Amino acid sequence: MTRENIRTPDGGTLELFSTGAELASAGSGVVVVPPSMVTAADYTKFAQKLSAALGRPVHTFNRRGRGSSSPQPEDYTLDVDIRDLDAVMKHTSSTDVFGHSFGGAVALHAARTLPVERLAVYDPAVSVNGSVKADWTAEYERATAAGDDDRALAVLIKGLETGGAFSRMPLSMLTIANKLTAGTSMGKQMRELMRTGVREIKAIIAADMPAEPFLELPLETLIVVGEKSPAYFGVACGQIHDVLSGSSYTILPGLGHDGVLRAPDKLINELRDFYAG
Repeated sequence: MTRENIRTPDGGTLELFSTGAELASAGSGVVVVPPSMVTAADYTKFAQKLSAALGRPVHTFNRRGRGSSSPQPEDYTLDVDIRDLDAVMKHTSSTDVFGHSFGGAVALHAARTLPVERLAVYDPAVSVNGSVKADWTAEYERATAAGDDDRALAVLIKGLETGGAFSRMPLSMLTIANKLTAGTSMGKQMRELMRTGVREIKAIIAADMPAEPFLELPLETLIVVGEKSPAYFGVACGQIHDVLSGSSYTILPGLGHDGVLRAPDKLINELRDFYAG
């Protein structure tokens, strides 16, 4: 794996990781757009397995506010990530894109205008006709204003519903659990990224639209949802699939929202077949 910092047209910096860079002659790579609350490092296993399966490079990058990438601006909108994705695609000469969760929402909006040839998303956190709700943000902001990051993080985890059994814990118990894990690497990362994560959730809701504009997506679009993932992902995906006649829609059995991080063979094979055309 190689690491480099690339510049964006607005003078920003993005930390880029390339797996299988020596395979560049085999064709353009696949750019992975990561979600909220994680970093590019969390996708190392996925990138390695996908690159090996495709025989092509896979590029992951730290979106703003992560690693050595530039800070996320206070007036953040999805357009920031769309422009950054464009910069990564140009730098790596890549035309295929994969997005997970919030990264899937960025990829879906971006592929309406960027030169994406093949687009695959897993549990994209895109809002279609109000499918994504965030009534919990007011309670989150009250907790952060009071300096109670443990409770704020608990509200966020329960609101997103993506933490499996943790998301279903009573708020008081989840707050205690956050206190106990505050010193772990995962606990520290969650606290470092929760403010950017909430900003991103608000940006998703602000970009809510009907399904019809997604007709501008590439003809070759693969939509994947985990069988055990929160239901709201499937609501938006179903509406997009209904209007995008050339898309493929797959529900992978046994997988939850963290399916991409686990990089199971069933997902890697699905993506291998799709990107191979």
